[in-house]
Amino acid sequence: MATKSFSRKDRVNEQIRRELAELIRTELKDPRVGMVSLTDVEVTPDYAHARVFFTTLATAEQLPEIQKGLVKASGFLRRELGRRVRIHTTPQLHFIYDNSIEHGTSLSRLIDEAAAASRQTSPEAGEAPDADTPTES
Repeated sequence: MATKSFSRKDRVNEQIRRELAELIRTELKDPRVGMVSLTDVEVTPDYAHARVFFTTLATAEQLPEIQKGLVKASGFLRRELGRRVRIHTTPQLHFIYDNSIEHGTSLSRLIDEAAAASRQTSPEAGEAPDADTPTES
């Protein structure tokens, strides 16, 4: 049975994502942030910077305030992250909105619409022709 090996960088990315998600959920008191989900973390090779991708159910109008809240809390989050994750450099955090879920939802909706339109224009597959209808031989 083959096992997938993860690099140290992958493990660090995942640990930082988990710890930040826990910190945001339990410790962050900024009302602007609200409910966010961290979708990914990408740490630079020197561990000096980390791009933290997040998503939220908030509206597009609320997104700038959420981003401001996360940026404002980045110092606190970095300090707490340094206490929880043992790496030689605690990275500076850069929060980036991840619209991949919205993009996936819109693609799924388009596929559903195309499938519905296809079903309306063509007869159902597998239907037998009427017995009364003559067929050409």
